[in-house]
Amino acid sequence: MPVVFLMKFEQAFIMKEKQILPNSEVLGLSLWFPKLKLLAIADLHFGMEGEFQKKGILLPEFNFKETMQGMQEVFEKTGKVEKIVICGDLKHEFGTISQQEWKEVIDFLRLAQKHCKKIILLKGNHDNILGPLANWEGLKVQESFWIEKEKILFLHGDKIPNGEKFKKAKALIIGHEHPAVTLRDGAKVEKFKAFLKGKFKGKNLIVLPSFNSFSEGTDVLKEELLSPFLQQNLEEFEAWVLEGKDSYYFGKLKNLP
Repeated sequence: MPVVFLMKFEQAFIMKEKQILPNSEVLGLSLWFPKLKLLAIADLHFGMEGEFQKKGILLPEFNFKETMQGMQEVFEKTGKVEKIVICGDLKHEFGTISQQEWKEVIDFLRLAQKHCKKIILLKGNHDNILGPLANWEGLKVQESFWIEKEKILFLHGDKIPNGEKFKKAKALIIGHEHPAVTLRDGAKVEKFKAFLKGKFKGKNLIVLPSFNSFSEGTDVLKEELLSPFLQQNLEEFEAWVLEGKDSYYFGKLKNLP
């Protein structure tokens, strides 16, 4: 994070280790549960460059390389993982599977399989045709993932589910929104990926940042939001701002500069 921001926002140093949930920690762009040996990530959007190229927009193909490097760095810290929960939008194109997606998704899943015992694939709104890729690696695509003991429900976040597990959940972990915040110091303005924590119907709501390299995401205080979970006043939500490999607790969104 730029030094000017760190010097100004001393709280980021003081609260750097604050946990989002008990027995959890922010690890790069992932949420890590050491006791469960469970890793949660979201919104990788493999194949995005190819779709933009079809529209005449040329993007350098760096997302796959940087995503793989980011995952390797996470695995170096976690060691062997029991479960990886991918909270939707593993691929990008809605109605087909591009050649780029075939290669990148399969290579990513094989990397993940080397470091974990089980991959949980949750269906995102971009994952209408994820099934063939999942089947290729002997995996299934599901709508949600439930941890009974901790009462945690993992979802993509594009729709609000029904059912007993949702009613019983104490914590909801979603992706979909690609949350970011904008920090200002005089004329200097920078946007950063962020984890968010707030409430939804009395439950803890955790919003994961996107695990891709194309953009920081959506400024949750200034831009239109997509997730139905976030159609509310977000001023009381807390933010963990990300820069490089580090995360910094910045407190409530209403207090951001």
